[in-house]
Formats: sequence, structure tokens, C-alpha cells
Amino acid sequence: MPGFLDDIETLVPALRRYARALTRNIDRADDLVQDCLERAIAKQSLWRPTGPLRPWLFKIMINLYRNDRRRQRNSLEQETLDIMPFEPATPAPQGARLALAETAAALQRLPGEQREALLLVALEGMSYAEAAAALDIPQGTLMSRISRAREALRGMVDGTGPKLRSVK
Repeated sequence: MPGFLDDIETLVPALRRYARALTRNIDRADDLVQDCLERAIAKQSLWRPTGPLRPWLFKIMINLYRNDRRRQRNSLEQETLDIMPFEPATPAPQGARLALAETAAALQRLPGEQREALLLVALEGMSYAEAAAALDIPQGTLMSRISRAREALRGMVDGTGPKLRSVK
């Protein structure tokens, strides 16, 4: 199925970008993309060409990411945070760099389901319908998660809103 592989190939940059945003670790992100592609190719008979391929691939990636996070929690492995693996060609002004780091840190403090939803729509530019399909949730639930994520981010970055806390 050459068209299938060609379509997957065009989505690799988006998968890599989303994986890096989720994991905040280049090596883990590359492993996640590789696992996703491997799974998609192995399970291509399960994909029905009635809809777009993009949400199906992202759904595979999200499920792999969640399974990996569960394994990490069970093994009590500590996660490393790679803010920026390389320096940009022209350094950003200090204020912009601090704001970016603060926003990235705030994004990591969001609950996983809110972060996943926000990244699909804001970073990957998916429509609400595509993102909801990728996360396997109703569109209204997706919109609610994005709204709560944006409100929480705004509050964490501005210092005016509620702070998120861990609940066990």
C-alpha cells in the first residue's frame, strides 16, 4: 500500500514535534515516533481509509505515550527535562527566553489530559474534530479540556489564576 506509506511519511515531522512536546526529551520522543510508526505499519490493516490518517496516527502515539508513562510510574523512574537541546542561531532577548521557559514549565504542570488536548490543537493545528478523534473523546470534552488548560496556563504564567496542585 504505497499511498499509505507516503501519507505516513508526510506526517513524521508533526509526529516528531508532538512527541517532543509531550516527552520534553529528544531521545524518548524519537523512540515514541519510531514505536508509533512501527505499530502503524504493522497494524495498517486495521486502518479504514474512510477518514483522515492523521488522527489515527496521533491516537496510536498518545496510547503508546500513556502506556509508557504508566510503566514509568510503576518503576519509579525519574524523568529528565530537556528544555532546549541546542542554542538557536541568534539568541532570543532575555525577556522572551524567560517567558518561553516559564510557559514551557507551566505547560508541563498541566494535567496530562489537558496538555495532550492543548498541544494537538495549538501546536499541531488539528481541528477540534480531529483532536477529539485522536484522543478518543467527545468534541465537547476536548473543548472543555482546552479551555481549562488555557485558563490554568494563563493563571500560572500571569500569577493571577489558581495554581495547580497534585491530587493523589
